[in-house]
Amino acid sequence: MKEIVVISGKGGAGKSTITAGLAYFLSQKDIVVDADVDAADMHILLEPKILKKDKFYSGLRFEINQERCVKCNRCYEVCEFDAVNFDGDTYLIDKLSCEGCGFCSYECKAEAINSYEKLTGEKYISITRFGNKMVHARLFVGEENSGKLIAEIKAEAKKIAEKEGSEIILVDGPPGIGCNAISSLTNTNTAILVAESTESGFHDIKRCWELVSYFKCKVGLIINKFGLNPEIDCKIIDYFSDKNVEYIGKIDYSKVVVEALKSKKVLPEYDHYYVKVFGEFFDKIMAM
Repeated sequence: MKEIVVISGKGGAGKSTITAGLAYFLSQKDIVVDADVDAADMHILLEPKILKKDKFYSGLRFEINQERCVKCNRCYEVCEFDAVNFDGDTYLIDKLSCEGCGFCSYECKAEAINSYEKLTGEKYISITRFGNKMVHARLFVGEENSGKLIAEIKAEAKKIAEKEGSEIILVDGPPGIGCNAISSLTNTNTAILVAESTESGFHDIKRCWELVSYFKCKVGLIINKFGLNPEIDCKIIDYFSDKNVEYIGKIDYSKVVVEALKSKKVLPEYDHYYVKVFGEFFDKIMAM
């Protein structure tokens, strides 16, 4: 089974556009994963119909049992995040300020502070308009632990793939080099770097490569918005020329890409020229 994770050093580099274009060439047995759970957008182009929805719980939150509270003021004293409020009569924990450390509960001799798992997102198994199963998720606004959520949806995708005999899991990874990017790359065998033809794009793809190089996987490179800054294009190609990275190809800077996205179409179905471009991308990636 081949797991392909498409990542970029920054947001807006074109990672999701390229992943969606590659999804056009998958067989219906193959699986798509949207691992950019903080800002999921693959559903805009692939229009998945939800087959199954599950809740995602992460981290602990605390609340005070008013019947057991003896108003000793200890929770108020020990909270480093000013999450315990006192109005002169009642102690309450501010859910937005609480970091879930649990020190207040540990210090409460009356055992009046209870913990509960917090609902922070949702997970979905869907089917795309191309007929592929898609595993994706949504982290609620302001919530954390996207790395854990990504690990869970990747595990679910692998389970489905093994059951249905899928040959490919195509993952739209998150931007950047944080814990969510690390989670998306864990146990993958192929990573595709998407570089943007800008100064910041060049800077960030170098950081992305430093991260990917720690993983024992094959690595390919696609340059997006090629021609926007020819000097940067040359710098990107030169930088990776002596790295163990296969150059997959480029997507020229073009208004056609914008028009395709405005029409909610993946590039190969919007313009026949991109059938050849993405077909070559797909063949090179599969041969890695």
